[in-house]
Amino acid sequence: MIASNNMIDSFLDHLTTLFHTAIFPGDPPITLWVIIKLILFLCFVIVLTRILRTFLKNKLLLTFKLDIGNREAISTILSYSLGTLFFIGFVQSIGFKIQSLLFLIGSLGFGIGFALQDVIRNFISGLTVLIEQKIKVEDFIEFDGIKGYVKAISLRATVLRTRSGGDVIVPNNQLVESKVINWNYSDAIARIDLPIMVERGSDPVLVTEALLNAAYLENNILHEPTPQVLFISFGEQGLQFELRVWINGFDRESGIKSSLNYLIDYLFRQNDIEIPAPPNIFSLQDLAELTTMVHNASITETIASDLTAKARSKSRAVRDLLKEVIYFENLTDIELRQLIEVGYRKRLYPEQVLFKEGDRGDAFYIILSGSVDVVAQKINKHLATLKEGSFFGELSLMLGIPRTATVIAKEETLLFTISDKRFKKLLKENPQLAEVIVQELARHQQELSERRQQLKDMGLETDSEEDKNLVNWVRRRLTVLFNL
Repeated sequence: MIASNNMIDSFLDHLTTLFHTAIFPGDPPITLWVIIKLILFLCFVIVLTRILRTFLKNKLLLTFKLDIGNREAISTILSYSLGTLFFIGFVQSIGFKIQSLLFLIGSLGFGIGFALQDVIRNFISGLTVLIEQKIKVEDFIEFDGIKGYVKAISLRATVLRTRSGGDVIVPNNQLVESKVINWNYSDAIARIDLPIMVERGSDPVLVTEALLNAAYLENNILHEPTPQVLFISFGEQGLQFELRVWINGFDRESGIKSSLNYLIDYLFRQNDIEIPAPPNIFSLQDLAELTTMVHNASITETIASDLTAKARSKSRAVRDLLKEVIYFENLTDIELRQLIEVGYRKRLYPEQVLFKEGDRGDAFYIILSGSVDVVAQKINKHLATLKEGSFFGELSLMLGIPRTATVIAKEETLLFTISDKRFKKLLKENPQLAEVIVQELARHQQELSERRQQLKDMGLETDSEEDKNLVNWVRRRLTVLFNL
């Protein structure tokens, strides 16, 4: 029994000697026990740093109403900085000098430095990403063929969540040293270009209108910048167009493209616009001829019925409605197309007020569907009900005349709208169109005289606009209003 106790004591003495034997010289010397204490405390600091980082990001910094990207950067840098200071403080508290620690790291570094060089590069790159904030949490980026949201940024790696739901861990040095597309760098607005080809002989203005209608029917399309239609070329198989729209969040590109394609197909069918069939593909015309050849009366009757119903349900083109506005009736298709492109669709719900008496005349409207009531609220009188195809506000827009009545939606109503801001841009880019409109306005002397008198009575005509010649007065009025 005594011998056994002596063996245990001897083993413990040897173990104590082993733990306290200097491995590296120093003051104090570096022993195995010191190294173990440093490793254990380092693990404790790492756990504490992660807890502090989570608390800062999800609790404390949230009260300052910072966005997730800034919270991620601040919490990471602050928690790691405090963890480093805490670790250094512990090292000094046990009497271990920083010089000895640097000596230890230098001694080990020769052996493991090569293995740790990527870790160090990623660590420095992580600090660069967090400090510069060119890539932040929740940004949508494209990198090395991968598209996804930035889910988390640590000092070693960045985690991307792909649209399919997978997580990709990317070393930070690759993000810093490679080309990265950040769709959220300045803002989340991105452009989608959608090529469209139609049959030769199609009406370009009608195609433009249908494409713009599709853009405005898609709720995720921005109205500023405005959707655009470009006539690209006369292709071998048909006319090549391109619809350009802007969206908020490029990650939704695929879904929005799909929705646009459905809408374009529907509107093309409504307006009898055909997309050319690929070569050697059985076309709809061939199908119609085959139907006639087989004399299938029931099928023919069904097709005729569908075509009749489609014709009845087809909405009137905005171009045709614009031609009914007396000031636009002599505009060419090219000039009408320019008006169509600057217009946008505005939806009203029942009882919604579009504008009130005395409001600034800042827009012109055509009713595409639904109806509105025109009311003189000061005398509590119903003046008129305007229905599909009616237009109003054109002189208020072009001459800056305040509204003389209140307009309220009677039912759900869709309006084609040209705002003063877009009208101004159109006239600046097309000064010849401004002169055409001046000449058209001047053709209606009586109404212009009444409107001019209205402005005088309201004290809204300046002395600089005094001119007996109505053409000169209209031209000067447009120049002043739209800064031409």
